[in-house]
Amino acid sequence: MNKKEISQQCHDYMRIEKAIGYVEANYKSRPTLDQIAESMHLSKYHFDRLFKRWAGISPIQFLHFLTVEHAKQKLAESRNLLDASLETGLSGPGRLHDLFVTFEAMTPGEFKQKGAGLKMEYGFHSTPFGECFLVVTDRGISHLAFVDAEDPAMVLSRFQQNWPEATLAENQARTGSMVNRIFSLDQSHESRPFHLLLKGTNFQVSVWRALLTIPMGNVVSYQDIAAYIGRPKAFRAVGSAIAVNPVGYLIPCHRVIAKSGRIHQYRWGVVRKKAILGWEASKSSSFGSVG
Repeated sequence: MNKKEISQQCHDYMRIEKAIGYVEANYKSRPTLDQIAESMHLSKYHFDRLFKRWAGISPIQFLHFLTVEHAKQKLAESRNLLDASLETGLSGPGRLHDLFVTFEAMTPGEFKQKGAGLKMEYGFHSTPFGECFLVVTDRGISHLAFVDAEDPAMVLSRFQQNWPEATLAENQARTGSMVNRIFSLDQSHESRPFHLLLKGTNFQVSVWRALLTIPMGNVVSYQDIAAYIGRPKAFRAVGSAIAVNPVGYLIPCHRVIAKSGRIHQYRWGVVRKKAILGWEASKSSSFGSVG
């Protein structure tokens, strides 16, 4: 996927997000395709074409992936995948994602230094899910957040509060190249894995590492992750660790949903979470990996 394609998908996403938000707000009345298109001041034909350009499937097919019934089905299937991974020492189907996303946690000493001596480069870029803010170091990616129309100065200020002693410089070329790789559908074929440099507690790190075992197109519950890391009663703490995930999308916290099948609680907005899950489900289906 080249920069022009990602920019187009970002533009399309802003309208898709409005459509998903409309459906979410009016789900009880089960709006028709005509009504959804009308809410966006588009004809049904143009809306359908826009949606297919972004997601690769029709709006009706996409919305099916966001139903509670579909979520419950995927929860059951994904739980089996987690069980298989546990039985094989984390070498089951979920290992695919972990093969091209690896990370190291900062040592307690580095944590206390607050980034002293660390050079960090950042950039703002279009993605298929809106504008993102990416920060990289020589040791790996340390931050990826969706920021949309936020003031860049405010985004930078918020980030620097966590890394006050680090040297921060803009490098759009370096981060742009990384964004193109991150949102490519051919990640599993990358010869060079993405490496992340993360700052977190031992518990948070264990949760983030567990998230890497969830394949694209699948979802698990907070309880599943808690059981996976050997802390079955700590699902609320798991939720808190997921809520502060510093590297969105690559560490797929969006693939964790409520045990009831409800899709909610996402650091960058529940509508975006639904958009990512539906988009991933459509791509996984086209690859023949899900039914």
